[in-house]
Amino acid sequence: MAEEQLVSMGFPEEIAAEALTATGGDIIKATEWILSNSHNNKDSQDSCNSSPISPFQPKIDRFFTFQSKPLTPTSVKPIVTNKEVATHEEDVESPFLRLTKRPKVSDSEQGRNEQPQIVFDTEQGRNKQPKKRPPHEPLSERMRPRTLDDVVGQDHILAPKSLLRSAIDCGRLPSIILWGPPGTGKTSIARAIVNTCSCSSEGGVNTYRFVSLSAVTSGVKDVRDAVEEARRMKKKGNKRTILFIDEVHRFNKAQQDSFLPVIEDGSVIFMGATTENPSFHLITPLLSRCRVLTLNPLKPHHIAVLLRRATNDSDKGLSCCMGEMMKIEVNDECIEFLSTNCDGDARVALNALEISATTAAARTRMARNDDVSSFAAVITLDDVKEAMQCKHLAYDKAGDEHYNLISALHKSMRGSDANASIYWLARMLEGGEEPLYIARRLVRFASEDVGLADPSALCQAVACYQACHFIGMPECNVILAQCVAYLALAPKSIAVYRALGEAQKVVRESVGQNEGVPLHLRNAPTKLMKDLGYGREYIYPPDNPNSSQTYLPRSLQGYKFLDWPNVAANDR
Repeated sequence: MAEEQLVSMGFPEEIAAEALTATGGDIIKATEWILSNSHNNKDSQDSCNSSPISPFQPKIDRFFTFQSKPLTPTSVKPIVTNKEVATHEEDVESPFLRLTKRPKVSDSEQGRNEQPQIVFDTEQGRNKQPKKRPPHEPLSERMRPRTLDDVVGQDHILAPKSLLRSAIDCGRLPSIILWGPPGTGKTSIARAIVNTCSCSSEGGVNTYRFVSLSAVTSGVKDVRDAVEEARRMKKKGNKRTILFIDEVHRFNKAQQDSFLPVIEDGSVIFMGATTENPSFHLITPLLSRCRVLTLNPLKPHHIAVLLRRATNDSDKGLSCCMGEMMKIEVNDECIEFLSTNCDGDARVALNALEISATTAAARTRMARNDDVSSFAAVITLDDVKEAMQCKHLAYDKAGDEHYNLISALHKSMRGSDANASIYWLARMLEGGEEPLYIARRLVRFASEDVGLADPSALCQAVACYQACHFIGMPECNVILAQCVAYLALAPKSIAVYRALGEAQKVVRESVGQNEGVPLHLRNAPTKLMKDLGYGREYIYPPDNPNSSQTYLPRSLQGYKFLDWPNVAANDR
C-alpha cells in the first residue's frame, strides 16, 4: 500500500521500494528520504524529466500545498543535510510535513461547522490540534474539557462503571443522545469521548474521528457527505467516525429519518445534543436506535471548580487573552457570586468571568498608564455584577421548563401552599412568561380544584384574566399574585371534576348505542311530536315541588356521578 502511494506520486518502483526499506516502511520518512537524496539519484531525475537543480518531481507537486508561487531553479536553496529538504526561499516549511496537515478550509465551509473537527494522525497517533487555543475564542470554548476525567458535575453518567465508561473500555461506543440544559457539557462530553478513546487505545493510535455538524446550519446534504467520507475511512483503515449533531431537535422528521439507515448499518456512531425533551422533539425510530443520557444543571460548587480552573490555567485561561505581562486575580467572593447566579450554566459563568477580567484589566491599565508589568488586575465584585447585569434564569416559553414551572404552580395551589405558589409565579414572570397564559391556567384551576367549595373563585380568576388583559405587564403582576394566593387559600373540591369524568367514562363505555332521551323529557313544539308522546307525563317542578320524577335513562336509574352533600340522589 505504501509503495503504491509513492508510485502514484511519480516515483519509480525501485526508488520507492529502496526508500521504504531504508526508512522501515514509513511513507512520510520515505518521501523525505527520496527528496533529500534525489540529487544523487540519476534514475529518479531521468524518469521524471526534471531539472537537475530541482529535487522535486512534476507529479508530486500536486500532492503539496504551496502558499507561494511555484518553485524556480533560481529560488531553490542547496540541500544541506539528508534531514532537510530544499524549499522555496519564501516557503520555509518542509513540504513532506504538509502531508499530515489538513487542507485550508474555506470561509463558507467553515461556517457550516461551528466547532473545529478533531483529527488524529493515524500513522503516528498524534493529536493535530494546537497546544494553545487562539486567544480570540471565548473563555468557555478555550476551557472545554479535554477528557472525560476533566468533566465536572455529571458523575451519574461518567462514573467508572457507567454505560459510557464501560463502552470506552470495551471499544464499543453506542449511538447516544445527550439531553440537558445549556452550558452543562453536552458538546464537551462528546469531544472528550474522542480524546478519552485516544488515550485508552493501544499504541496511542485513535480509532475514531470526530465530525461535528450543527442542525442550525447543516442539512441532509452535509450529513450525506459526512456519511460517505465515514464509509471511505472505515473501509480504508478501519477508522470509525463519530458524527456529532448539535441542536439535533431542529431537524424535522424527514431529516431525522436520514440518520436511521447509517446508524443501523454502523456507518457512523451517532451522537446528538439537544436542550429539548427528546420524547417530544425526536422521532421514535431515532430514539429506538440511541441511548438517551440526561445531563443535570451544574451545582454552584461545580461552577466554582471550572472558574478556578480558568483562573489558574496559563495556556488557555484568563491570562491567555490579557497579554503576557498582565496578571489576573479573582477572590472567592467573586467566584461565589458567579457560581450562584448563573443558574447552573457554565458557559454563562465563564463568559461573565472573562468580561469581568477585561473590565479589571482596562481599569488597571488606565490607572498605571499602560505600565502593568509589576501589577495585577484584581477583579472586584462590582466588575462581576456589571458583567452579569442580572441573575441568569434558565427558562423557555415553549420548552420543558415552561411546563415544569406551571405544573409546580398548579400543584402548590392544590396543596394550599400560598408561599410556594407565589414563588413559582415569580419564577415564571421573571423568566418572561406571558401573563395571560398564567391567567388562563388560573381560570381552569378555579373550576377544577376549587369548584363548588368556593364558587366565587371562578369569578376571581375571570376578573384576574380581564385585568391582566387590560393593563398587561409589569403592572398586572400583583393581580396575578392576588389571584394565586386566593386560589391557594380557598377550600378545595374536585367533586365537579370527578363527576364530569365519571359521566364521560359511562358515555364512552356504554354497551351498544347510548339510550335516547326519555319521552317525558323531550320538547314537543309541534302537534305531531305531541301525538308521538314527546313531553307526555312531564311534571313541572315549580308547580309541583314535592313531586318526583326520573331524569336519567332507564339503564342508569339511581346512578350517582356527583358526590356532594347537597345533592339528593340515590346510591347505585
